[in-house]
Amino acid sequence: MKPIAWIDDSLERLRDFPPEARNDAGYQLERVQRGEEPVHWKPMPSIGLGVSEIRMRAGGAFRVIYMAKFAEAIYVLHAFQKKSRATGRSDIDLARRRYRALVARRRQT
Repeated sequence: MKPIAWIDDSLERLRDFPPEARNDAGYQLERVQRGEEPVHWKPMPSIGLGVSEIRMRAGGAFRVIYMAKFAEAIYVLHAFQKKSRATGRSDIDLARRRYRALVARRRQT
């Protein structure tokens, strides 16, 4: 199974989810670690190539944005509660910045 690498505060944000959403997120990420697709997901090409979003509903809408295209790890870029129908611009921008920083860091090594 691929390890999970948590970018910046993504793990702390996920820990703030209600228990049901947190458990579902863990289950979905474990599926990704085994090379399977999450049950409810969608690609997020607006953030970066290979970025996807896991969708959970548990007393609200919760999202985990991750990238699993690199062999060494699954990178969780952002975890948040969705407050409106569309994903907030600030959440997309934050995930995009983290994606770009990750790609730039990998290029340097």
